[in-house]
Amino acid sequence: MAKNLKITQVRSLSGRIQRHRDTIRALGIRKLNHSVIHKDTPQIRGMIKAVEFMVKVEEVES
Repeated sequence: MAKNLKITQVRSLSGRIQRHRDTIRALGIRKLNHSVIHKDTPQIRGMIKAVEFMVKVEEVES
């Protein structure tokens, strides 16, 4: 089975630089406590790394 990542925003975008806002939006997260599921790829891992202080990541099976 392929691994997926459940990404949840846990900190606000208020006062963050535009690059962080853009990364959160590119991940598909729309608001605080919103979760999305993505395949575990190097591109997604890089985006998570850029905003790791604002998100919670869990591995889920699909």
